[in-house]
Amino acid sequence: MPHFCMEHRKIIHVDMDAFFVSVEEHDNPALKGHPVVVGYDGPRGVVATANYEARKFGIHSAQSIAHAHRLCPNLIVVAGHYNRYKEVSAQVHTIFRDYTDLIEPLSLDEAYLDVTNNKKGIVLAVDIAKEIKQRIFEKTGLTASAGVSFCKFLAKVASDYRKPNGLCVVHPDKALEFIDTLKIERFWGVGAKTAKRMHTLGINNGKELRDVSLSTLTREFGKMGKVFYDFARGIDHRPVVTDYVRKSVGCERTYAEDLATYEEMLLELTPLATELVRRLEKNKFKGRSLVLKVKYSDFRQTTHSFTGTTAIESMDEILQIAQKLLSEVEMNGRAVRLLGLTVTSPFVAENRQEEPNLLAFDW
Repeated sequence: MPHFCMEHRKIIHVDMDAFFVSVEEHDNPALKGHPVVVGYDGPRGVVATANYEARKFGIHSAQSIAHAHRLCPNLIVVAGHYNRYKEVSAQVHTIFRDYTDLIEPLSLDEAYLDVTNNKKGIVLAVDIAKEIKQRIFEKTGLTASAGVSFCKFLAKVASDYRKPNGLCVVHPDKALEFIDTLKIERFWGVGAKTAKRMHTLGINNGKELRDVSLSTLTREFGKMGKVFYDFARGIDHRPVVTDYVRKSVGCERTYAEDLATYEEMLLELTPLATELVRRLEKNKFKGRSLVLKVKYSDFRQTTHSFTGTTAIESMDEILQIAQKLLSEVEMNGRAVRLLGLTVTSPFVAENRQEEPNLLAFDW
């Protein structure tokens, strides 16, 4: 038996395939079979989602539209219809609730489900995943990929394993064997910089990660070292959290033309602050900190923040603090492409769910 705990849950991670583009293709079948992305087709536009035909050209989310066009001259760019995506997402979540109320949404197109004690009394989690995938297709005409395992880490990795329209189960008895073959880039928390550091240490996959001591990992990666140490052993006690307490509310804007002076940036603070106040009121959020984000034309960015003892919520107060923070920004001859304002440090403490204590079960 693997090293990890014998008390397992039944976790499903559902991820809609190329969600935004798939909705567009469903609503406009003429797009199917062509390389398509959702995004703003302008000089500062970025790719929100790329379909699988576009991905063959090396196009991916968060890439600039200009670069995507260079990779694929025949690329079709579709403006996003976010109200439509929310509508489809709501349909999918209605299906989820037929099986469990323990649902943790990660975004419009993916979520964790704890189906250990599901509403339909279905014994095998894989059967629930199959039903959900089929019902999503029947209701929306879209495909989803699903991963099934005993913890969130492995369920998430499994859902990506056979995309698109995939289904992958990682059984407790096969978990270490599965982890051993995983490239280190597939581990949660491993971005480009961390992966490069891992490679320098001779860690390229799960097996090599498990061979590294806890002391070495914590020395190299701090608190995340313990997370990596546990993941390599199939240990992930994070519960499926159904009710997150919002930690921040913010807004930002990328400008069609760079802002070259402080005066230009000062003028942009007012519409940003106006939008921020609107979002604070809509979300009934109160926080003590204001963060100013500045992204330069070379894509480097900096943040400056202020924390007080009372809620930062009025237009006048936000503008006054934002102007003070802006005065601390060093231009050094660089222009600015993006400004953002965020209120954080909420007064309400986060509500954490207890980890369930469950016996081992059939899969």
